[in-house]
Amino acid sequence: MVFTTGAGGQEVKHYRFAHDQQLNSGYSVAYDIFSARLKELSKGSMLVDQYPGAQLGQEPQILQLVKSGDIDFAVVSSANTSTISPQAGVMSLHFLFRSEAHDIKAMGDQKVFEAIRDMIDDTAPGIHAIGLATQGFRNMYGKKEVHKVEDLKGYKVRVQATATEDTMFAAYGAQTVHMPFGSVYTSLQTGVVDFGENGVNVYLINKHYEVAPVLSMTEHEANNAIVWISDKLWQSLSAEQKQWVLTAAKDVSAQEPKRAFELERSAATKLEKLGVKIVTDVDKTGFQKIADPYLDKLAKELGSHADKIKTLIRAID
Repeated sequence: MVFTTGAGGQEVKHYRFAHDQQLNSGYSVAYDIFSARLKELSKGSMLVDQYPGAQLGQEPQILQLVKSGDIDFAVVSSANTSTISPQAGVMSLHFLFRSEAHDIKAMGDQKVFEAIRDMIDDTAPGIHAIGLATQGFRNMYGKKEVHKVEDLKGYKVRVQATATEDTMFAAYGAQTVHMPFGSVYTSLQTGVVDFGENGVNVYLINKHYEVAPVLSMTEHEANNAIVWISDKLWQSLSAEQKQWVLTAAKDVSAQEPKRAFELERSAATKLEKLGVKIVTDVDKTGFQKIADPYLDKLAKELGSHADKIKTLIRAID
């Protein structure tokens, strides 16, 4: 946090907002919405500076730095949140989200947010969830086309470090490999892994298409995220400042998801112009047939918070 004095003589505080994606990503959109609204509400006394591209660490490190109070705000995937709160893996359950509209509605749903907030408050001291975001759906990419679930059998897939990912990709017949996001490009290039899986825009802006030129639209999982504040900062804020922060974060939940899906469509258009092969005729029914029985089972195994979140999300029309 940096202190300066504004033109009106009021004390201006600068805060650090970290994430691991490049600019023009869903994460930077979340930052733009949050920082602009907080600046407006605080009349310029609370200014948030962005640290993108894993400048302050990969997502598990960012979470630890928020917990320790060394980073003020962050946006981190719900999957990597499972490194500090394993029940957050519920958001990574395959085919939990039925469509783009369903994901957008769920991210803006107050009951869903409150259930996630309560899960974090109950399981991860030192950090608070204040909003939700998304980067669309995750899809498979590599040098090989994926048209059906059998096309993954025996292949090595880089997955996020959650028990749900390990379970689901193994059920599809794939071998799972864990690594930080920043290592995915080289691992695809050298053959350490055969496939990555992520959002369309993430695949574009990180140039993964250079080493994995085939994008198969499996849409197996929502690419959702949580907006964070450190408890150290939270405890230092006045009641009014806390309300400003929560209002700004709520704007992220309400506005960012729609903009993120617009980025996904724009990215697909750019990728086609770059010569990327986009496989749209993926038979998702094979994936879903395997995944569906796991939805209730894995949510229950993760814990009561996870089960509640899953039930709330599935109940949204």
